[in-house]
Amino acid sequence: MARGLTRYTSLLGLGFGDCGKGLFTDYFCHVDEVHTVVRFNGGAQAGHNVVRPDGRHHTFSQFGAGSFNQGVATVLASPVVVHPTGLLAENEYLRRAGIVDALSRVRIDARCRVTTPFHQAAGRLREWARGPQAHGSCGVGVGETVRQALAHPDTALHYGDLPHRARTLDKLEAIRAALRLEFKDAMPWHDAALAERALLEDDDVALRWLNALQPCIAQAPPVDRATIAQRLARPGGVVFEGAQGVLLDEWRGFHPHTTWSSISTQAVDAVLSDLGIDARIRHLGVLRAYLTRHGAGPLPTVDVALDALAEPHNADAGWQGRFRRGHPDEVLLRYALKSVGPLDGLLVSHLDAVDAAPGLQWCRAYEMANTEDIVTDLPWKHESDLTHQQALTSLLQNITPRYEQHRIASPAQWIGRAEELSGLPVLLGSFGPTHRDVRQLAEHAPAWAARP
Repeated sequence: MARGLTRYTSLLGLGFGDCGKGLFTDYFCHVDEVHTVVRFNGGAQAGHNVVRPDGRHHTFSQFGAGSFNQGVATVLASPVVVHPTGLLAENEYLRRAGIVDALSRVRIDARCRVTTPFHQAAGRLREWARGPQAHGSCGVGVGETVRQALAHPDTALHYGDLPHRARTLDKLEAIRAALRLEFKDAMPWHDAALAERALLEDDDVALRWLNALQPCIAQAPPVDRATIAQRLARPGGVVFEGAQGVLLDEWRGFHPHTTWSSISTQAVDAVLSDLGIDARIRHLGVLRAYLTRHGAGPLPTVDVALDALAEPHNADAGWQGRFRRGHPDEVLLRYALKSVGPLDGLLVSHLDAVDAAPGLQWCRAYEMANTEDIVTDLPWKHESDLTHQQALTSLLQNITPRYEQHRIASPAQWIGRAEELSGLPVLLGSFGPTHRDVRQLAEHAPAWAARP
């Protein structure tokens, strides 16, 4: 590989999340002399699993998934939503896993919006109020933070505010007052909701919270745009680690079961452009050998028989509810590829599942309920239109998947079909949980994809 140059790589999920972005981030930190992992979207709702060859495991939420590698820094770039007390909690888990300097390696853009206890409480209350129409919240307040910042930009709390106590407390009180008013008539559905509602009434929460996050400010103080730009311009590798997947994108996902962030090549390019860096990024799409969805929303090829596939790090308990598995879906893959932007190649996790019982089948098309019309491509609009996206949700809830007659015979067959559908090379595939289980697949994969 060329020395003295900065190489930028983005990892963009092509499903509903849980596709292996953490594993491949860790892999690139081993093979491409990566010095920085950039989180460029989402917030504390991410859950990227990394398993080390020595058995250590961590589910990365806000820290970059390269943090097990010595010296690799994490940048939380604007517009990431930061959860400071969540960072402290995650830092403690990493410390127990043997990473004692993780927080000191984090650089946080002063412009990042901040999730407070009031946002988290309001987000949970709002999701409970939806009842059977729940959107699929993770319960950590990311969407509520973005929603309120858009509605009340003058009182939005940013990471750069946190060292200024008086300013922060004023904004916290304004946030709390607005949310108290919004939920003043909220029904006390159950004890958990009562506790969240009581938090909005507690006059002492803001000060206690600000005091609790002081270690975060001390070890990872806010930094300006120039500092981040200088970091990302260093020679070596930089990985942009996407959160969630494009099928959950706020504008391209299936509304309202989406996230309040964008997953696309354009979103990554915008971060470098904002920092004044004009450089090419190699954009890579990441997907599992089968689809998964954690939380509410359509998953056309869901099959309970696939619950036999082991899932040691994704449970049915918690805010999101059941973790579902589905067969690979050509219709959704075509839609994801169109929505995410131009890619340079694909990375695939869980290829070892192809040989596991009960076997996987490609979904080739959908049959519409009542009409028997066949759908091979989802309608796609260039402009952002949530009404259109909600219509897609309704469509996906009224179809029956049509599968190929035969099950996928081998990982090689799976790869061949994915390359045929996408017109892209499958560069890397994982056949197990650690970076050592990642194999170079494409016959003419570039040197950066190979283990040195």
